[in-house]
Parts: sequence; C-alpha cells; structure tokens
Amino acid sequence: MKQETIVAQAVIDAPRMILRPLRPSDAGLMTLYGSDKRVADMTTSIPHPLPPGASEAFVANAMKPDRTEFVWAMDATEYGGAELMGVISLEQMDREQSEIHYWVAPAMWNTGFASEAVTALVRANPLGNKTIFGSVFQDNPGSARVLTNAGFEYLGDAEAFSVARNAKVQTWTYIRKLDA
Repeated sequence: MKQETIVAQAVIDAPRMILRPLRPSDAGLMTLYGSDKRVADMTTSIPHPLPPGASEAFVANAMKPDRTEFVWAMDATEYGGAELMGVISLEQMDREQSEIHYWVAPAMWNTGFASEAVTALVRANPLGNKTIFGSVFQDNPGSARVLTNAGFEYLGDAEAFSVARNAKVQTWTYIRKLDA
C-alpha cells in the first residue's frame, strides 16, 4: 500500500466539515466531480472533458512544498458526510494578498457548504492575508452569494478565460479586507 505524504498545512474547522490538505486518495472523487460539465463550466481551470490523470496531477501540485496555491478538501466524514464534497484554495499573490477559488459537487449545491467553507477559510486566514479577492462568472449568481455571505464586497466587472468553455466569460470581482 502506498503511503500518503502531506506537506504541513492548516486543518480548518467549519460547522459541518473540516478543510484539510488534499491527499492522493482524493483524486478519484475529484475526477468524478470534475468530469461533470456543470462543475467544469463554472471554473477557469477545469477542462471538459477532463483528461486522464488531471486530478492526480492537481493533487500532486497541491502537495508540493514550493506551491503558491494552498488547496483544501471540504471533508464531512466527521459529520457523517462525504470525504470530498469540493475543493477550496488560496492562490498567493504579492503584498499579503490571495485569490480564493472553490467548487463543490453538484449534489452539494444550494446546501450552504460552499458558504461555510469560504467563511471558515477567511476567518482562519491561514496565509496571514490582508486582502483576499474572489471572482465568479456572471452566469453563476450562487457563487456570488457565497462570497457576499462571507463578507466580500463587490469590486467590479472583468472577464476570465474558461478552459471548459474555451471562451472568455464575464466575471464579477469581489474583495475582502482582513485584519492580518
């Protein structure tokens, strides 16, 4: 049996889950959920169809000691739920800033799990950020509510390229200032 190595990263408590570092065994559920076009279409980086090995490569990159993006699994096993309900990350920028990214499995949409994960991650502020940015596609108002529920304020409109859609998509950008 292959032993999993996890680079030190904070485990964060949320009301109905923990946010924990990714591990190689997460790749199977990540592939299942990431292969769903509805999930891929709401991200900038997940291709559709999902190529073989993409989830394994994502997990491997998330575990590298020199990473600039810190990724957590939304894990509800301690609460009788799924081992992986989605993924949330902070991508480091300069000047003590990060950009937050997240997705949840379609079965978990409209359940409050994404809002709980974002709120818990912001509250914990594991990277000591002064500012966290987030952007969502304008055709995904549910994700916009997740950010506003966590105290983010609207900053402006922009656009981002979606790999799954193979197109630029209009976005709303949000900001959350923190006392770091």
